Amino acid sequence: MSLKIYANIGLTDLALLVGSYEEIDTDNDSLIFSKGSIEVADGQPIPNSTQLNSAGILLTGIEQTVPHYFLADNSANLLKEIHLMGSGNYQHVLAFDFDSETASPVTLEIWDNEDLDSIENVSLGSGVASSSFFRGITTTLALPGPSWPGSRLAGSSEGNFLYLSDEALAGADTLYCTLKIVFPAIQNLAGVNANVMAIKYASV
Repeated sequence: MSLKIYANIGLTDLALLVGSYEEIDTDNDSLIFSKGSIEVADGQPIPNSTQLNSAGILLTGIEQTVPHYFLADNSANLLKEIHLMGSGNYQHVLAFDFDSETASPVTLEIWDNEDLDSIENVSLGSGVASSSFFRGITTTLALPGPSWPGSRLAGSSEGNFLYLSDEALAGADTLYCTLKIVFPAIQNLAGVNANVMAIKYASV
């Protein structure tokens, strides 16, 4: 079996087969979350670390939701904005397309390393999953709702990962979710964090 992951880079909330989706190369592409700038914008070349730092969120003592989410398409060296990702009430944002059944539910986890054994990054709550800035919600069956709260994502503790499916898939299927990053009002340290998103399931 195989899994392909897609980002909706269009402006309309449409399903995979009819929307404007870009396949994510999980070996080479990445997701970038930013305040945005002239250099960090849709259609611009993938920015360097200086440009990313300049386009970071300014900490103001007020809770803030990151406004811009990009797919960094490495093969094209371009940023492609995922316009519907964030706090909006949209269903079809990230698509997980399975070509056959699974032997277990499908879950999404976020870690700070490829060994999937640490959540020490500040954005993941500095080791406290319930303080993670990342929030997500599964949207396969319905819209998330206005100003959706979502689950705080960090590691594999119950309540801090997403069930993209509650049970094993019986056949080919497409699952959906959306994400957002919320900086708490008390956050007073800025920086760049690189995290790892893991999709876990057992194959038949």
